[in-house]
Amino acid sequence: MIDPIRLTFEVDCPVEYAFEVWTARLFERRTNGVEHDWGEVTIWEPPTRLGYTWHLARDRSDATEVEVRFVAGADASTRVEIEHRGWERLGADGERWRDRNHGGWATLLPHYVAAAALPSGR
Repeated sequence: MIDPIRLTFEVDCPVEYAFEVWTARLFERRTNGVEHDWGEVTIWEPPTRLGYTWHLARDRSDATEVEVRFVAGADASTRVEIEHRGWERLGADGERWRDRNHGGWATLLPHYVAAAALPSGR
């Protein structure tokens, strides 16, 4: 078994807004307008839990699984807990793809944190 990627961080907004921002950005649209299907929603429990398959640049049968939990914190903040698992489906490539995706999360999550910061007056 290949260990899942587990990430936990705080965002400065209520759970409902954290969920809304995450789900409003859950697809890829290129600058030319082309959209890419990289997965399928498997768990939909607004505003506390979301799950989806993820097959970026791979066949759908190689999809890994992402589960995201949104936990209310103090002072209207939210703890976001991510578990990205299922790397063993990729066979010998599993470890490499896990490491590659770990880097991808590190690149993308700061954009989410910035987007989830409550705008003035909200």
